[in-house]
Amino acid sequence: MEFAWLLMSSMLVFLMQAGFLCLESGKIRSKNSINVAAKNISDFIVAAILFWIFGFALMFGDSFNGLIGTSSFYFGANNSPYQISFFIFQMMFCGTAATILSGAVAERMSFRGYIFSTVVLTSIIYPVSGHWAWSSFYNNNNLGWLQQVGFIDFAGSTVVHSVGGWMALAAIIIIGPRIGRFDSDSPFPVGSNIPMSVLGTLLIWLGWFGFNGGSTLLFTSQVPGILLNTSLAAAWGGVSAAMCHYYKHRYVDVTFIMNGVIAGLVAITASCHAVSPQSSAIIGIIAGLILVFGSDWINHLKIDDALGVVPTHLFAGIWGTLAVAFFSDLSSLDTGLTRFEQFGAQLLGTASIGFYAFGLSFIALKLINYFEPLRVTKENELQGMNISEHRASTELIELLTSMHSQETRGEFSEPVPVEPFTEVGQIANQYNNVIQRVNDEISKRDTAIDNFKSSEKRKGAILDSSMDSILTIDFSGNIIEFNQAAERTFGYLRKQVSGENFLNLFIRPQDKEKFLSSLQHKFCSPTGLLINRRNSLTLRRYSNDEFPAEITITGAQFDSDLQNEYTLHVRDVTREVKLQSKLKQLAYSDPLTGLYNRTFLLETLSNALKRERQQQGTVVIFFMDLDKFKKINDTLGHKAGDELLNEVARRLSKSTRTTDAIARWGGDEFVVLIAGQVSYEFIRAKAEEFLQVMRQPLRLAGRDIKILTSIGIATTSGDETNAEQLIQHADIAMYSAKQLGRDNFQFFQPEMAHHALRQFNFEQEIRQAINETNQFYMVYQPKMNSNKQVIGFEALIRWQHPMEGLIMPGEFIPLAEESDIIILLGEKVIELTLTQLKHWQNAGYALLPVSINISGKHLISDNLVAFIQAQLTKFRIEGSLLEIEITEGVLLSDIERCIDVMSQLKALKINLSIDDFGTGYSSLNYLKRLPIDILKIDRSFVDECTTSLEDGQIVSTIINLAQNLDLKTVAEGVEKLEQFNYLQQKGCDIFQGYYFHKPLKSDDVRSLLTKIK
Repeated sequence: MEFAWLLMSSMLVFLMQAGFLCLESGKIRSKNSINVAAKNISDFIVAAILFWIFGFALMFGDSFNGLIGTSSFYFGANNSPYQISFFIFQMMFCGTAATILSGAVAERMSFRGYIFSTVVLTSIIYPVSGHWAWSSFYNNNNLGWLQQVGFIDFAGSTVVHSVGGWMALAAIIIIGPRIGRFDSDSPFPVGSNIPMSVLGTLLIWLGWFGFNGGSTLLFTSQVPGILLNTSLAAAWGGVSAAMCHYYKHRYVDVTFIMNGVIAGLVAITASCHAVSPQSSAIIGIIAGLILVFGSDWINHLKIDDALGVVPTHLFAGIWGTLAVAFFSDLSSLDTGLTRFEQFGAQLLGTASIGFYAFGLSFIALKLINYFEPLRVTKENELQGMNISEHRASTELIELLTSMHSQETRGEFSEPVPVEPFTEVGQIANQYNNVIQRVNDEISKRDTAIDNFKSSEKRKGAILDSSMDSILTIDFSGNIIEFNQAAERTFGYLRKQVSGENFLNLFIRPQDKEKFLSSLQHKFCSPTGLLINRRNSLTLRRYSNDEFPAEITITGAQFDSDLQNEYTLHVRDVTREVKLQSKLKQLAYSDPLTGLYNRTFLLETLSNALKRERQQQGTVVIFFMDLDKFKKINDTLGHKAGDELLNEVARRLSKSTRTTDAIARWGGDEFVVLIAGQVSYEFIRAKAEEFLQVMRQPLRLAGRDIKILTSIGIATTSGDETNAEQLIQHADIAMYSAKQLGRDNFQFFQPEMAHHALRQFNFEQEIRQAINETNQFYMVYQPKMNSNKQVIGFEALIRWQHPMEGLIMPGEFIPLAEESDIIILLGEKVIELTLTQLKHWQNAGYALLPVSINISGKHLISDNLVAFIQAQLTKFRIEGSLLEIEITEGVLLSDIERCIDVMSQLKALKINLSIDDFGTGYSSLNYLKRLPIDILKIDRSFVDECTTSLEDGQIVSTIINLAQNLDLKTVAEGVEKLEQFNYLQQKGCDIFQGYYFHKPLKSDDVRSLLTKIK
């Protein structure tokens, strides 16, 4: 559509409003941010309304002597879509011109005064100036007087930006600088959020593509060049402004980078359609320099331009308009003027519009200021225009109000409110901390005085209320203090022991020499009792009964050593000693089953190994793990799981001798230790007995459960195997039993350890290989239709190990399934497959759908759909070219989650297939709910479908079921013509197998794709 480019450009220009809002909000102080936002949205509203009522008519209506338009008021009733699009585009320009004023007068012009200024700009100044230079843009025969003399301003360096800049200059001259702006040499506080301003600059830059590119009015071959010139001028403007400022001031000012970019954009706007990229760069560089020197000049004149609007938009706009004559390709201007004549036309247009815009603005604003002061009062400016103009408070104002209230009331006990996650909140929090610290110090002072007054009372209360016996003795051992707890412990009254010797009354005869020696050494001797340490000693009571005691000694030193006193805190630990004995017993047993625990088993095993080495006996470890115990916990509950563990403990206890040790190793793992003269046949028989005992049904939560168990057996063989190694060997053997189908036992063999180590190494190497580019690769097995034509592929992964060589999926996929590596591997397969599809697409081959196998763990992970969607977007591949194969057994885990994820995949147009159908979860109730497209018949049925009646019937049933559910069927593992004929006869849709093709490398697939092409 001829007007689509205009509408899209209009939207980009409108985006500049958001850019100006961000730029101005970030550059001014936060106390004025709401006022800036109100002005930005209000000026655009005013501009849009006035431009619709009469602004467009004055600018593009039928010209009166090239001076002013006289038609098209209340635009839009009877106009074409293109004309309306043109109007919207120009309305955005009018809004931009109005917004320029806001940045210059920020932080001091009243909201009402600003609205009046906007009305003047958008109703009189901008439309008339635009008519002089642009009136023929809407009607080719409707020339303004500046157009008639050859004046060129392609997208508005003068018409939009200089006009806005002239009025901004008039306004800031009239209202004067902000309070404190030029009062001292110290920097004036600006920029409450510089990152927000940078974001605004980038949004303005983006919107400028519509500003300049849309001025062609149609999407022509000029547009790319215009956008290139626009970007180059902006970039070089930012660079030159930053470098010039750095040369003058020796630091990089982000403000000059932002304003330099905008100055470059403003300057190139007049000639972006008619200059070369090199010229655009020069125009941008000069614009950046003009910005820096222009900013210094108006600052020298003490003209306060809050955001640098005048040098950025006015000065750069003048330069950009004059640059048309210097750099433009005159033939593309189509004015018929020489370069000197063109300069004259540009100078005339710049001067006449400047005289008109500034002169009329100055007169109008002076008149408005007489009746309605444009500037807010000093008090309101200092308070901030958010509050004075809009009654909108901020966190800082609330904080200052609370602090002032505390000062007035003289009450500092309550904290001021804290606004979390803000800088003001951090200040308030720190203020509260200071107030709290002051209150704490005052409280501590008062407390210290009170403590001093009551210290003697407290000392007596502590001595009398303490549960420990507290005695004070002198350097000779004579008793000075003796509290009530000591009276109860020792059986003496205080008056009985006062002045008596502690050693004679309470120390056993055999300990007197030790205690006396410690006392003489001030309890610092390394062989006796130590000061400030817990010491254990047996003491005597009044009845000569002895009891274990824990003694802590503290000392008080005076001028003479003979005057030293020692306080003995004595605790009767008879109960604790008995408790420790009980705890030691509990430490060796499992609290749930009553069996021994791991700690006891390891100690017993270590002792058994030492003993049997001396007696040349054998130590046997049976390491047992209950198969699928987690499923019982998840389905029947943990209480049922505990009952099951207790039953296992009872059965093992009945199946072992009193000399054997049974321990619960942890979770659902049990260990039986047998030592002595035992034979290999005895060990096998005992293992069979354990399995048989466990297989006996157990009634649990109303169900009959069989406790199937995997057992690993390790024995000593005369070597120096320690306890941990023997347990590890049995554990390895147990995992081998699990891998061989569970519910069996296996003896440890050395190669099992090598295999376990190899598996562990493989797991680490898989992680490393995923991050490399040359180990994992894909092969593709073609899928054929009944006419033996290739209609798709199945992607199969291969691992070219740098040391082991080619490793097939059957060896490393199960290892990956045991951890989250399978998710990383699945993502690797998706990425490799889509990369290959993109290569084929770039090579011009016709693309066929490729199926990918996804594990169950990957399917129900949180990131699968988002990852596939991101990869499809990255490679620009349609979802219909992917098919996800899901193993039927996956649906056992979480059917509702599976359905949800599969539905999201379907939304990406991805086909879904149930792999190995018929071998697992064949529930018709859920099958009809699954958003699937394909059933894939397992190769186990295809192998003997022509020779086994049962397999043939299963295959036929699956095909009929798929047809009834409107699903396609794929038969995998087709290796014979007879199988193909049988499946084709039964109605199978798709076939794959060695009968047609083995899995092919990507290079070999090209020949098939070439035939399709």
